[in-house]
Amino acid sequence: MEQHTEKRGKNLEWLLDQPVEIQFEIFRHHIELSKLLINQLLQDEVVQKAGEKYTRAKPFDGQFSRWGYNPGSVRIGEEKVKMEIPRLYDNKAEETVGLENYQKLKEIELPSEQLLKKIILGLSEHDYKTVTQQAIESFGLSQSSVSRAFMEQSSKILEDFEQRDLSHYDFVALVIDGKHLLKEQVVIALGVTNTGDKIPLGFIQTTTENSIAVKGLLKNLIERNFQFTEGLLAILDGAKGLAKAIKETFGEYVVIQRCQWHKRENVVSYLKEEDELHYRGKLQRAYLEPEYNAAKNKLLEIRDELKEINRSAANSLEEGLEETLTIHKLGLIEELGKSLTTTNIIENLNSQLNKYVGRIKRWVNPEMQARWVATALVEVEQKMRRINNHKKLYLLRTALKSELKLEQQKVA
Repeated sequence: MEQHTEKRGKNLEWLLDQPVEIQFEIFRHHIELSKLLINQLLQDEVVQKAGEKYTRAKPFDGQFSRWGYNPGSVRIGEEKVKMEIPRLYDNKAEETVGLENYQKLKEIELPSEQLLKKIILGLSEHDYKTVTQQAIESFGLSQSSVSRAFMEQSSKILEDFEQRDLSHYDFVALVIDGKHLLKEQVVIALGVTNTGDKIPLGFIQTTTENSIAVKGLLKNLIERNFQFTEGLLAILDGAKGLAKAIKETFGEYVVIQRCQWHKRENVVSYLKEEDELHYRGKLQRAYLEPEYNAAKNKLLEIRDELKEINRSAANSLEEGLEETLTIHKLGLIEELGKSLTTTNIIENLNSQLNKYVGRIKRWVNPEMQARWVATALVEVEQKMRRINNHKKLYLLRTALKSELKLEQQKVA
């Protein structure tokens, strides 16, 4: 009899066979059971990143350290449950960082009944690893898209994102690019601070050629205290609407760097397949020249060559050529060319964005799109690394002031 009871205790039938009073007692404490699992999830991440307490063996070369607790909360079913959330300190970035598992928990409404069954099953079988893994697999944005809790949370994230005060940041560069999301184009603005941090600033649903709409986005940034009067580098893909909006908004305080990758690909797109590889390499080598005059002369030589085989390709190279050499002209190609001559830094953000919105089949309305994009951008921001050679960005600020003659204006 005892063996039979022990066997039945390893599955949910054991719970269903208990008296009603016992079943209600277990369900009454489901929040506490959920909190046990949540604490385990959070502590597992702390150990994974900071290592076990009181041991010298630290993962990630000791990059992370325990840093106390912050008050927080998690929604379990219909209840918002207060909890103490562990913190970590990133010794390399010299800042506190949140736990990824906590962010996932904050973004969803825990499926309490389903989770409860898994918890009880795991506890009865002493299979904590399995039940933890099952719970993690159930925490996905795809499930929370129909959750009221996610709608509430994402609406708050959107509101905070669109109203965020930008006066706390010292921006030296601005990258703007368009991304297609389910046949809709969203134009995203990304700021680069003088310490190399990449900060998503805003977005609108429009095309990159709509200069009026893009100007509205830029003016919104200024209303939120986006500072640009110390000089700003704008990195664009070549869309005329973007360039027009940038120049009309920031005027004498901005210089434009046209994306060299987009320029190269636009040029070779006119060529025969057997010529593409050859001229792609020649263009790349020209842009790698560290000196402005040397790079420009090589590009002009390529333009003259192209005139003999494809007039459209030659015209494409000549159009806006000077703006593709802005970092060269500022004398910073060796220090910052890898990061600031293309729109790659925002392309990386766009690819990360796909991880969060790629599962969505259709936008119910523009508000839904905005909520999801804002939520994804906030999540991506926490994971973005500083740009390469960010310690040299002070040179960009100095070069911008000199190029734009801002110091002379201040003296006058």
